[in-house]
Amino acid sequence: MSVSRIKNVGFWLLFLSTLLATACHKDKPLPPPPPLQGSVGDSGRPTPTTPAPTITLRATPGTIDRGGTTTLEWEARNAATVTITPGIGDVAITGSRPVNPTSSVTYTATATGPGGATTDVARVTVNVPPVSGTDPNAGRPPNVTADTLGGDDLKDVLFDYDKADIRPDQVAVLQRTAAALKAKGNARFTIEGHCDERGSEEYNLGLGDRRANAVKEFLLGQGIPANRMNVVSYGEERPVCRDETEDCYTKNRRAHFAVTQ
Repeated sequence: MSVSRIKNVGFWLLFLSTLLATACHKDKPLPPPPPLQGSVGDSGRPTPTTPAPTITLRATPGTIDRGGTTTLEWEARNAATVTITPGIGDVAITGSRPVNPTSSVTYTATATGPGGATTDVARVTVNVPPVSGTDPNAGRPPNVTADTLGGDDLKDVLFDYDKADIRPDQVAVLQRTAAALKAKGNARFTIEGHCDERGSEEYNLGLGDRRANAVKEFLLGQGIPANRMNVVSYGEERPVCRDETEDCYTKNRRAHFAVTQ
């Protein structure tokens, strides 16, 4: 075979191998696009995020004298329900309400909606007329004393630290109280919730409220009508003693009875 012919055969072999290599080559697929932030619906498009609720709560005025009135005003957005505690409950999304607390209190408004829940607080300071001496019972409404009801039947109910459950050793105390209150007929009374000084002022107001309501629920079970009972929390504002000892703390963690004539 001549040299020229060999070159022609070599050329066509090289051409065919190049053609076959090109025909078998496949383009690599493009990488997928980066994921979209947020949730993605069936259409592949991001779904809108549900807005979180907002709420503002204020008390005007923020400081009153005992017996006075202040007005709570609130406004919520992106909310389905609004609840205000203590003592008010479910309210309209936006509104106002006059209140006359007998002691300093922090109101908490909670707005709940599809986007979650949020809260705001308003503090109302109640000025109590100054009294002389250090008697923790001074300044309270007129009481029927324990002597009037028969000895020690209106003892304070004591609680464990940071607890609002009725202790087993306090059950007999409450049973004697219930019997004395039944004997008194229709006398109305207030159950005061108290705490020791540990913890924030706002937290102790809530804890005192839970303690007073625990006593109320017990007395309801003993047959005392609900319309005879009122509940109030003084938190840490009215201690029996101010010593930083466990004995003093124990005395201050209590529910006290004030029976109004």
